[in-house]
Amino acid sequence: MTEHIINIPTPADLPAAADAFIDLMGDYTVFAFNGEMGAGKTTFISALARQLGVTEDLASSPSFAIVNEYRSDTTAELIYHFDLYRLKNLEEALEIGIEDYFDSGALCLIEWPDRAADVLPLDTVMVDLAVEPDGSRRMSVRLPD
Repeated sequence: MTEHIINIPTPADLPAAADAFIDLMGDYTVFAFNGEMGAGKTTFISALARQLGVTEDLASSPSFAIVNEYRSDTTAELIYHFDLYRLKNLEEALEIGIEDYFDSGALCLIEWPDRAADVLPLDTVMVDLAVEPDGSRRMSVRLPD
């Protein structure tokens, strides 16, 4: 895996961080976002979706719906945003058809991916968000080789 680091000093730096992330995305479609509660996974995914052309309000996590669907207004690309925090087991992920989403070719952005680790595609991009002592965020993006 090839690792890239994106530093996010303040919330005002989110658009630039999202642009840097987009530059790394290539043809990958499944992105697994790891980080403790409050690390900024939902906030970053919302900024990323905005940079990808989604204009609807994305302020909330899909925690209660498990998955939200967005469409880019500029490219018409489908984006699925998963929050798997409330899943009790892998079977629940399979019941919502998670593998079909992964196989769809649409962009899949997954929070709490450990809940479905056994069915993540081999080419899933692993993203770790961490809160630094000064309150900034450090994002590690590991691209499969």
